[in-house]
Amino acid sequence: MSLLLKHISLPLAHFTLEVDLETHNRVTAIFGPSGAGKTSLLDLIAGLRQAQTAFIQLDDRVLTDTANRRFVPPHQRDIGYVPQDLALFPHLSVRQNLLYGCKAGTATNPLFTFDRVVEVLEIQALIARAVTALSGGEKQRVALARALLASPRLLLLDEPLASLDAPLKAKIIPYLARIRDEFHIPMLYVTHDRLEALALADNIVVMVNGKVLQTGPVLDVFNRPADAGVAKLVGMETIHPGQITEVKEGLVTVKIGHATLTALAPAVAAHEVFACIRGEDVILQQDAAHATSSVRNRLLARIVALRAEGALVRVELDAGFPLHAYITRPACAELALREGENITALIKAPAIHLVPR
Repeated sequence: MSLLLKHISLPLAHFTLEVDLETHNRVTAIFGPSGAGKTSLLDLIAGLRQAQTAFIQLDDRVLTDTANRRFVPPHQRDIGYVPQDLALFPHLSVRQNLLYGCKAGTATNPLFTFDRVVEVLEIQALIARAVTALSGGEKQRVALARALLASPRLLLLDEPLASLDAPLKAKIIPYLARIRDEFHIPMLYVTHDRLEALALADNIVVMVNGKVLQTGPVLDVFNRPADAGVAKLVGMETIHPGQITEVKEGLVTVKIGHATLTALAPAVAAHEVFACIRGEDVILQQDAAHATSSVRNRLLARIVALRAEGALVRVELDAGFPLHAYITRPACAELALREGENITALIKAPAIHLVPR
């Protein structure tokens, strides 16, 4: 699949959506905070809104070309769309909702037969029920099935799991993965949830205020954000200004607060930087003063706060600068961590990502 978006310009309430983008990936996550313009971008692709200027091409078919006054109506675009509110008809049964989505001729394609779609999403037991009698997770699966029964060339998913709690999300993500793997339909997946993007997407587009800040393979963007703004969006818990004081053998010495760290030399030469560190990359030990290992950075830190977050504990540290670590609850108990006490924080040099200030 090739999706080309050029010269996109759509004035919105507080900014103008401006996008130039091309993607060839199976699943592209459109990632960013609420109000970034993500849904508006999907609406333009689906043909539900018209831009001031736009060129939108799916494979070899031009869907929108404002310069030449070309606009393919939504129902002729061969695009499946699952909006945030799911748009199921409450007065119809599940079967009637699904049949509404069926496209003539799909019976010749074994991937998109009614029985096949129902089987993959495991909604056989729901067929005769009223939509109003479904749980949130069941409604999600029915909405996905209806979109698939339209035999789309592209599937647009607008924060499909946003209304679900963590346990329900964990149940629905495997169904989305099955759609990705068994139907081979390319997807644009709008989300602001880092775990969803990591679980499902190949590529990611980071958006803020209608602009694309960074795009690339998911792990590359999450591990190597282009700037401090992207670093914050993708969940880097520690982002602190520092100064590079020495460069030697591909490593740099960085002065951060009252501490000195060793990191890999940044791709862009800069003296003033932000040091970005993920909480899960900070290792805590009771006494590492005399330990020998490959870890370059050992910081004596004071425990400022311990905050339970699900199965993990967020440890807020004063290491000469504010530093955050994530550890499991059992690890917290084994280390007998207490607020106000000292601990040693270990950070490998490659785990410190530097971006220019």
